[in-house]
Amino acid sequence: MTSRVLKNEMSKMNTKLGKLISTAFAGTLLSFCVSAKEIPLDRVVAIVNDGVVLESELNARMAMVTEQLRKRGTRMPAQSILKKQVLDRLILDSLQLQIAQQQGIRISDRQLALALENIAQQNKLTLDQFRDSMERDGRSFDAVREQIRRELLISQVQRGLVNRRIRVTEQDLRNYMDSEEGKAKAHPEYHLSNILFAVPNQASPAQIQEAEQKARALYNELREGGDFSQAAIAYSNAPNALKGGDLGWRKLNELPRQFSSVLKDTMIGFISSPIRTPGGFHIVQVKNKRGGDKMLIEKTQVSHILLKTTEIRNPAQTRRKINELAQRLSQGESFEQLAKEYSDDPASGSEGGKLGWTQDGQMVPEFQQVMDSTPIGQTSEPFKSRFGWHILRVSDRRTEDVGSEMLENQARNAIRKRRFNEELSNWMREIQSQAYIEIKE
Repeated sequence: MTSRVLKNEMSKMNTKLGKLISTAFAGTLLSFCVSAKEIPLDRVVAIVNDGVVLESELNARMAMVTEQLRKRGTRMPAQSILKKQVLDRLILDSLQLQIAQQQGIRISDRQLALALENIAQQNKLTLDQFRDSMERDGRSFDAVREQIRRELLISQVQRGLVNRRIRVTEQDLRNYMDSEEGKAKAHPEYHLSNILFAVPNQASPAQIQEAEQKARALYNELREGGDFSQAAIAYSNAPNALKGGDLGWRKLNELPRQFSSVLKDTMIGFISSPIRTPGGFHIVQVKNKRGGDKMLIEKTQVSHILLKTTEIRNPAQTRRKINELAQRLSQGESFEQLAKEYSDDPASGSEGGKLGWTQDGQMVPEFQQVMDSTPIGQTSEPFKSRFGWHILRVSDRRTEDVGSEMLENQARNAIRKRRFNEELSNWMREIQSQAYIEIKE
């Protein structure tokens, strides 16, 4: 076979091979295209700084908002309007989540779990029932969980950055305190209980005298330490007797004049002598008090030594050691020195056990109870709390009026709350105007 013939044959073979490869490639490409149609790819609908909003996110949020509007019975806006509103919100969410990431803000699993439990409780469900409810509605619990995490992050960013922008001046405080709202907060509220010895309409003098004598006898028992709630259940003729006489929180201007004149400026725990009203004789107890320009609280200056059970000291050894320290204190050794040497509370131990001035509710109940019953200048016997074994010493007690401070804090918080939404809108417009945002058609 000549070289020319050989070349012609090879040319024909190459042509056939090229057609074969082209056909195979076309088939593969066709197969890929068919496959692509079967599995649609997500699409970017907006670029937001370093992030994106995906079409799947937009569709999911649209579906959620549509369902919420349907449940509320709200008339549905045009799809184009709803889509724009939802996309604007997703863009703002993306900006705020990016700020959270830049500032290292995190939502712990514990915070998220508490938020989920609160949502479940608001719907009168356990967490498991809430999860089942989501799944029955066709919603992924994991997706809901992640959405709540995002909302918590956004809320934390807003509180942190927007509150920094709000300034409350002394003039703002004065204006608020002079307003009707401010004056209303300056009036205290009392949590009251009452016991009623009723007298019938057109009662005889003897009936009135009998009711008054019973009321005074019970009043004397209560002053000696009788239980008010039990007495109300046993003797009161009022409709709230089975509730221990509880009247709830009341302002003085919401009470009969006979009550308000007696209760004005009284302290927590006050029990009135019998108060005559047209209905009979009342004994009233002040269970608690809040608001007003006076609020007296008892403070105690206390120190302690704390011993904890550890890997090298078991519970029995810990108890023996605390008893040994108590014995050494009774023999006159320095409380401060023993606290520095032995206390397992590093913060107070280095200060000789000093916890400073404490008030009711700051300490665990076991500590509070022993502290309240220990006289000034005295040291307690060893006692146990959930933190370990303690010995405490009470150095002093004093009563402080924190009413004006509390009113000022309430005023600041009220002003901040009032301005927050307006400042939030301003801040959102700012971060949006400073961002790179590109909407994809």
